[in-house]
Amino acid sequence: MSAHDHDHDHDHGSELSEVQLRVRALETVLTEKGYVDPTVLDRIVEHFETRVGPHVGARIVARAWTDPAFRAALLADATRAVNESGSFEPIGDHLVAVENTPEQHNVVVCTLCSCYPWDVLGLPPVWYKSAPYRSRVVMDPRSVLADFRVSLPEGTRVRVWDSTAETRYLVVPERPAGTDGWSEERLAALVTRDSMIGTGLALDPAEVSS
Repeated sequence: MSAHDHDHDHDHGSELSEVQLRVRALETVLTEKGYVDPTVLDRIVEHFETRVGPHVGARIVARAWTDPAFRAALLADATRAVNESGSFEPIGDHLVAVENTPEQHNVVVCTLCSCYPWDVLGLPPVWYKSAPYRSRVVMDPRSVLADFRVSLPEGTRVRVWDSTAETRYLVVPERPAGTDGWSEERLAALVTRDSMIGTGLALDPAEVSS
């Protein structure tokens, strides 16, 4: 049976995926037993859907690409720059921004656990927490980047930054060529979650609609 067929086997023609149905069932059981308050749960879900996530980091990067003063402040003290900008939700992490250049490409990992800048990138991807990524990216970062289809010029140095409970990192990817005069909103659409971890590059302008 194909995945497409399976998606339509749920009762009553439900459009929810199997995972969503399981989550809904678990939420119902926990609520009925009094373990969780559905109102609080809704607030948590709303927080992660709208107030944190990679769209926040993308806006920060786009601002850095277009505002030299903000870029300088971000690289000097990212937490302070974001919190004092007046344009973003305040962040609590000690955030450090590192900038990709033609000479250096930055990659972020947490070798001890899975520390991650939730405030600006949302939930971490599964692979970020995996043991193979955490060990391999330190020993042979170029091979890991190759797995993500990132090919760098031979002369570009790769630097790996190890996150901790006290310090989280945000990679500012290089701004794609051909984006002069673009608004922050258009530029933010080029910034992916992986590009802010360092396992990806900003999208080519041709990859997004005008």
